[in-house]
Amino acid sequence: MLFALFLALGLWQVQRLGWKQELIARVEQRLQAAPVPAPEPAAWPTLERGTDEYRRVVARGRFAHELETLVQASTELGTGYWVLTPLLTDGGFWLLVNRGFVPLERRAREARGDEPQGVQEVSGLLRITEPKGSLLQGNDPAAGRWYSRDVAAIAAARGLGGGQRPGPVAPYFIDAAAADAASPAASRSPARAEPVEAPPPGRTASPARTAEVWPRPGLTVVRFTNNHLSYALTWFALAAMVAAATVYVLRDERRLRARVRAGAASLHGGD
Repeated sequence: MLFALFLALGLWQVQRLGWKQELIARVEQRLQAAPVPAPEPAAWPTLERGTDEYRRVVARGRFAHELETLVQASTELGTGYWVLTPLLTDGGFWLLVNRGFVPLERRAREARGDEPQGVQEVSGLLRITEPKGSLLQGNDPAAGRWYSRDVAAIAAARGLGGGQRPGPVAPYFIDAAAADAASPAASRSPARAEPVEAPPPGRTASPARTAEVWPRPGLTVVRFTNNHLSYALTWFALAAMVAAATVYVLRDERRLRARVRAGAASLHGGD
């Protein structure tokens, strides 16, 4: 019984391994593909995480910087926030753009330098909304505390899609690419870079000081855990151990029975 169970679990993990490898291959293909226009309202009902997340897309529009939302984040640059800024696209719909990461001391807008103005062209990765919050903490819109990029909740908190800000809201957001968190399609105030001291001889500058561009885009980590092979080998090993133990027990039982029969025969022979 245990042998069959462990064998079935091992085969299931082999199937999961094949599925995960196909998923990784599909995502890799999307990452290498040329950017396509960001999906418009007619395509929203068909968007799915398995087929659309991490597609490279591009959108044009104007940022509403006064409506930005800071979402807590932890990156290779430390702890801080993702800066999500609504973009009113040329297509007339709202699209949240994750313009990048800012450290805690850059929380205030005035601490980051000039903001892109006018019509902008934004390219990046399509990301599916992250509803409700993180694993440990839920979003608290009333207090302005955000732990996940929940598009619907952020849009509601900022009044997007109604009142003075009409227009549908895309059910996804864009992680801006490193090359252009916002490239000017018409005009843009030049970004202000702060001077950076050269590091002492023999040392390299820290990532946070090599280029003072905030928000810092291009920090999306595309990573999939793929432990299915090790899990499968574990289950197959357990199945093999159960099989070996079963064979050993059966052989030992046979030897014991043979000894009992031999003993009984010797007793009858003595009579």
